[in-house]
Amino acid sequence: MRKIYLALLCFILMLSVAACSSSTEETSGETDGSKETEKVTLRIAWWGGQPRHDYTTKIIEMYEEANPNVSIEAEFANWDDYWKRLAPMAAANQLPDIIQMDTAYLSQYGEKGQLEDLTKYTKEGQIDVSSIDENAISGGMIDDKLYGFNLGSNVLSVITNDEILEQSGIEIDDENWTWEDFEKMTLDVQKATGKYGTNGMNPPDVFFPYYLRTQGERFYSEDGTGLAYKDDKLFVDYFERQIRLVDAKTLPTPDTQAQVKGLEDDFIVKGNAAMTWNYSNQYLGFAQLTEAPLTINLPPEQAEETALFLRPSMFFSIPKSSAQKEEAAKFINFFLNDIEANKLIKGDRGVPVSSKIIEEIKPELTEDEAKIVEYVERASQNSSKADPPDPLGSAEVMKALKDVSDQILFKKISPEDGAKKFREQAEEILGKNK
Repeated sequence: MRKIYLALLCFILMLSVAACSSSTEETSGETDGSKETEKVTLRIAWWGGQPRHDYTTKIIEMYEEANPNVSIEAEFANWDDYWKRLAPMAAANQLPDIIQMDTAYLSQYGEKGQLEDLTKYTKEGQIDVSSIDENAISGGMIDDKLYGFNLGSNVLSVITNDEILEQSGIEIDDENWTWEDFEKMTLDVQKATGKYGTNGMNPPDVFFPYYLRTQGERFYSEDGTGLAYKDDKLFVDYFERQIRLVDAKTLPTPDTQAQVKGLEDDFIVKGNAAMTWNYSNQYLGFAQLTEAPLTINLPPEQAEETALFLRPSMFFSIPKSSAQKEEAAKFINFFLNDIEANKLIKGDRGVPVSSKIIEEIKPELTEDEAKIVEYVERASQNSSKADPPDPLGSAEVMKALKDVSDQILFKKISPEDGAKKFREQAEEILGKNK
């Protein structure tokens, strides 16, 4: 009986050792003397249309194949639904490990302490920035903290219908033209063809800040507690020019401009305008919608004050709540720097920020796609640091600017009264950030 008991005890001990060994292998990943990387699950969220969903899914599959220890769960939606879903996840401290982020929301999430500072990952090498210009990175920084990594760059541009310019006897020297040249050109177009010289330069929150940059000024103060420009004559001069152009019928009135609901309705697509002010990534849409030859030009007076800047199209951010921050940073690096991945992206999220990637994907681009890349590269040679992300309250400020702009252009108030009214409203809103 004693022998049976001892044999049974030995058998139980053997099972225990085997179980412990199996448990150790599953936990540590040790098999045959080698150590595998621990299994990781990442959640990634983005907004966009079906083509973006499709190629992003393929990139995720590429990354999983190259990193068998990583499993990625995708969460995507259109623009409106995306932000509606993200807010309650943030409130519950359950944000995905990688979030596609927009400039309009970066301050909101970053200054509330919900986003990780990515600087350490660029310094430690998880995100390789060796071929990325500092100006392309700075747009995601708030108070020297990198809350979002730029996925691609756009630059403000003036896209022209070259047939209408030729009919009007106009040639643009976009390296050197002035605001006065621009105004005269629009008048010449109207006189020669009866068409608009330019689109409505709307929304004003894009084009008025650019005008300020050409004058060596900025829109918001660096700390986001007020307006940066102090001389309201700049505001008055900007809107007085627009009134002159509306009166001369070379700039559409606000109610006419409001009828434009998408690219297909734009005046340049309809053949009713010689120029359209837009970001560089819009060029492809215009080129596909019109048979007229188009050129993408530098805007007036960009050179002297290096007024242009690389505008981040969107960012990837990592929330502080993520338990897999380093692995998330590695995926962002793959998205930014992998050649095959970027051959799928093809600039959909803006022109790649890596100069190395730009050179590698150029042979894969169509002629019109290549024009956008070439333009952004050209503009970047004389660009300055991007403005910080919009401060808290910026949505209210922009609404106030749009309302005042409409009142001025409908001649309900003068540019002088509009300048005073806007300043009072903006300073009250931004003063809450003090």
